[in-house]
Amino acid sequence: MSQTKETTKTTDSTGDVKDLGLAEKGKRKMEWANQQMPVLQLIRKRFIKEQPLKGLRLSACLHVTSETGNLAVTLRDGGAEVVLCASNPLSTQDEVAACLVKDYSIPHSRSRAKTTPTYYAHMSAAVDHAPHITMDDGADLVTTLLTKRTDLVPA
Repeated sequence: MSQTKETTKTTDSTGDVKDLGLAEKGKRKMEWANQQMPVLQLIRKRFIKEQPLKGLRLSACLHVTSETGNLAVTLRDGGAEVVLCASNPLSTQDEVAACLVKDYSIPHSRSRAKTTPTYYAHMSAAVDHAPHITMDDGADLVTTLLTKRTDLVPA
């Protein structure tokens, strides 16, 4: 007979993730993926030294995977204030989202949004960051900025 481990959703000022206890698994997954991304490693080393994104706010609505997790960490290490929300509930790796919140202090890294209101609440958190730069898979973030939060779009 198999047992299922009950997990609890964690919401705090740094994120909304399924279970922060998944962070260690997410960190291992991200470290493995990082080894397969030598160009991103080189960019990250340069970004750490040069800080080309210092003072910029970046909001991203992407598939939360180990690869995009490494991208978010690289952008953060380049000086950007990064907020990440999941663009697709089916591709979100909850362990990576937990790792980004717990180990890399990337705020509002979101878990799988299983309902439409939750998805848009996560989107609002990314928009509330008042980003200078957006990364958007599906254009929901940009659409929200251009239709509902035009106050954040420079004239």
